[in-house]
Amino acid sequence: MGKFIVIVLDSFAVGAMKDVPEVRAQDVGSNTALHIIEQKKDINIPQLVELGLMNCIGEERDKFKFSQFANWGTSKLSHQGADSFLGHQEIMGTIPPIPLNEPFSASIDQVKARLIEEGYSVKEVGQENEPKILVVNDCVTVGDNLETDLGQVYNVSGCLDVISFEDLTEIGKIVRDVVKVSRVITFGGEDVTVDDLLAARKVIDKTFAGVDAPESGVYDKGYQVVHLGYGINPEVQIPTILDKNNIDVSLIGKVADIVQTKSNRLFPGVDSQYLFNQLMTQVDEIDHGFICLNIQETDLAGHAEDVDRYADRLEVSDKNISQLIKKLTTDDILIVMADHGNDPTIGHSQHTRERVPLLIYSKGMKNKHVGNRSTMSDVAATVSEYFEVEKPANGESFLGKLS
Repeated sequence: MGKFIVIVLDSFAVGAMKDVPEVRAQDVGSNTALHIIEQKKDINIPQLVELGLMNCIGEERDKFKFSQFANWGTSKLSHQGADSFLGHQEIMGTIPPIPLNEPFSASIDQVKARLIEEGYSVKEVGQENEPKILVVNDCVTVGDNLETDLGQVYNVSGCLDVISFEDLTEIGKIVRDVVKVSRVITFGGEDVTVDDLLAARKVIDKTFAGVDAPESGVYDKGYQVVHLGYGINPEVQIPTILDKNNIDVSLIGKVADIVQTKSNRLFPGVDSQYLFNQLMTQVDEIDHGFICLNIQETDLAGHAEDVDRYADRLEVSDKNISQLIKKLTTDDILIVMADHGNDPTIGHSQHTRERVPLLIYSKGMKNKHVGNRSTMSDVAATVSEYFEVEKPANGESFLGKLS
């Protein structure tokens, strides 16, 4: 009986992938972890260093030395680009197909027709010579997501005083079934009306039309969300496989919003210390199960190009990981990793396509090296072998290298 724990320090990666000059030239030279250490020479992250962070980076800096006893490796990204949603699907054992990148206007007619076919009341909203959004049952809007890279994500936004989140999700699933962009984010809030949503409607570049979600107030009270990804089949991902085998699954932080499971051990949130507190509680409560935590505040600091904030969130994480390790037994395995990079020093505020670290701990285990894995799905495959359940759709286990 034991626990397999994965901590994703969102965006804390260790160097640009070799394909970056061809596919993401803006990321050339990126190395999130190394550049933070270089700019914050007084950063205090001894536990991450002991676990093998510098080994993963492949270089030492001043007091930041290679660990002599670490169990470690790295992983390439096998999903397209450098995306948190796709990265977590990859970690859980699937590689989504390459989505389309297009405005909602390209599929609005098909979405409208399907919703009407399913019995919904649907109308288009917008000026004559601009792209439109949809209003469904006078309480839900469908349009472009205006907060992320344009053309990748559509939003289904609802008024939860009028429609239940379950019914809202059904609308989101219909949209998801029709369109081929990366994500359909379905979310709603309380004390927000359709007039509030429409008052925040905006058009960008005469091409993209949607609701500015923060401006609408939908996040302010009773917010609920589900991310529906293109080509995502949760049945072949490790959380659902474990669900079917009656093995406990706990998802904490952003991963609770973007990975599907039937478990009721879901703890969404953003504040790093709150999330680590939830992790400690789950470790105490679960004897045999899988726990995954995402620390999002590192990624938010990367987007803000704020090295000081990023370093601070790493120090909080380091202290908590040190406390966590004291709780673990010889039957438990811990992996600390990332899902992509977000180098705050590279000159832009977007994710960076970098290799991620695999910092592995189990009490009594020393000097194990799992190499540079071709996909982060190898983590899910390792989880499946650990629990002796069927493999996920993608990935090869490295559990044998840890014995």
